Amino acid sequence: MPSSSPVRKRSSRTDTVEVDRIDLASDVYHLKKVFDSCSKAARIGAWECSLADERLWWTDMVYELFDVDPGTPLVRDEIVTMYSAETLSELKRLRSAAIEQLGSFSLDAEVITRKGNRRWIRITARVESENGKAVRIFGLKQDVTLEIMMLKEIRHRADFDHLTGLANRFRFHERLDTLVGSGLATDCALLLVDLDGFKRVNDSLGHRVGDSCLIEAARRLNFAAEGADLVSRIGGDEFAVIYRSASIQQVETAANRIVAAMQWNAGDDIALGASIGVAWAGSGSTSASLYEEADRAMYRAKASGRNRFVVHQPPSLDAA
Repeated sequence: MPSSSPVRKRSSRTDTVEVDRIDLASDVYHLKKVFDSCSKAARIGAWECSLADERLWWTDMVYELFDVDPGTPLVRDEIVTMYSAETLSELKRLRSAAIEQLGSFSLDAEVITRKGNRRWIRITARVESENGKAVRIFGLKQDVTLEIMMLKEIRHRADFDHLTGLANRFRFHERLDTLVGSGLATDCALLLVDLDGFKRVNDSLGHRVGDSCLIEAARRLNFAAEGADLVSRIGGDEFAVIYRSASIQQVETAANRIVAAMQWNAGDDIALGASIGVAWAGSGSTSASLYEEADRAMYRAKASGRNRFVVHQPPSLDAA
């Protein structure tokens, strides 16, 4: 009898292609799941805009960033109304330049979402061209609200006094240098304000009451120094006020108003007040010389009985 041998079934090329197609679909599905998970974790999504008709395309995360329901038809003219005026102006400038130069840009944009939430979204964009002509612009949008808020808090702590909320000594000197450092400013007045009687508050009532007094003094000073360029706390019980482009009458009226506002009773019959020295920048003044002149005038106000202001006079007038 003829020997029989098993017949091996050969897989067809069609079967192989079908298996490859299934594997590819599985890989694509897996990669999409990974992308969606990473996108949600990083709060970042992709976007594209056709330049011929301004048609937009977003991934689901971009919809979420703008508080728009996924699948909602996107009209660019409606979307850009969510940007703040300053952001929209900068976005138009950067976008136009990128399209013209076939380049790219990045922008931290402030938006008010459809539900009224304020967010900061970092936009990265790149222009795609065909035959040297821009045809679409695409990129990523990421929620960086927490990052921006943290940076703002760091800047605030660097520039403002933690107790009173007024500008701190660093911010004061920085502003004074900007206004007077060139030696050309002649429309700048500096008022140095020293809180009279404060030492007795700390000694008799304690530092907690002292801190409360400083907070109240800052509130009164900020209210009384109407129209000031800057109000700051530059030391323990020392404050400074900068006026710019104000007349002599306006500054002296403000100084009188501050003297009146800074008088109150802190408790245990401890009366508080303020001695103020005023100095005007002249031709050739520097921030250091202006500060020194205001400081001398302030000590003259103390020596004259306190609760008053004294305007610094040039040596020739002092002698007279």
